[in-house]
Amino acid sequence: MRHAHTKQDEFVYILGGRPTLVTDAGETQLEPGMCAGFKAGTGDAHHLQNRSGSEVLYLEIGDRTPGNGATYPDDDLQAVLGTDGNWRYLHKDGTAY
Repeated sequence: MRHAHTKQDEFVYILGGRPTLVTDAGETQLEPGMCAGFKAGTGDAHHLQNRSGSEVLYLEIGDRTPGNGATYPDDDLQAVLGTDGNWRYLHKDGTAY
């Protein structure tokens, strides 16, 4: 699901396969050796899709930044990282699932 983090930067490095990166700006075909970074707080939602017939292998780097959250602009969903390190998933109006 396309998402954007509020406080956690994210980085992906493609090891194998050819995923499609989908962001607010459009789509980009990635291949092994390519990388992409997503700055927190921009609201630019992103995700990887495997539209090929082969496996995709990638390294994703981030952390569990305290107070981080994520928005999902295409879905009625938001996520908040609790002080216990667990994610809580809510509707966009703040009610729990």
